[in-house]
Amino acid sequence: MIVLGIDPGYALMGWSVVEGDGSRMKLINYGCIETKAGVPMPDRLRTLQLGIRDLLNIYRPDDVAFEELFFARNVTTALMVGAARGAAIIAAAEYTRNLYEYTPMQIKQAVTGYGKADKKQVQQMVKLLLKMDEIPKPDDAADAIACAITHCQAGTARNQFLMK
Repeated sequence: MIVLGIDPGYALMGWSVVEGDGSRMKLINYGCIETKAGVPMPDRLRTLQLGIRDLLNIYRPDDVAFEELFFARNVTTALMVGAARGAAIIAAAEYTRNLYEYTPMQIKQAVTGYGKADKKQVQQMVKLLLKMDEIPKPDDAADAIACAITHCQAGTARNQFLMK
């Protein structure tokens, strides 16, 4: 199974492609789609949508896994990231119905065994699980990898995380 993991963001949208099932996983590629400050919002959202569409066409994933949004402070940021997530979901929904979502706590639990792990712990486990030489950068890409790992490890339980 090939999974496209997505960490939604407005300035940086992290992505990863992981091949795996259960504990056997292989990192195929990862990175970020970047949009520049000062560019009109519709253009930035289109850049994100087209970027996700390109990734889908290049890697042909079986499933797409998104990290759910969690914001406690900045409403404006939450709205912009929500719009970015929507652009990515539209691109993915044009490609497949196999769209899944995981909360940050579920991802931390799956990757580290502790739902309240900090970012460094998650990044270190991503490195170990995928036998990487170094921690993936930037953080947004590392988060996307962790999301894809979570989906690979979900097994038959993954259907409960299908977007509704």
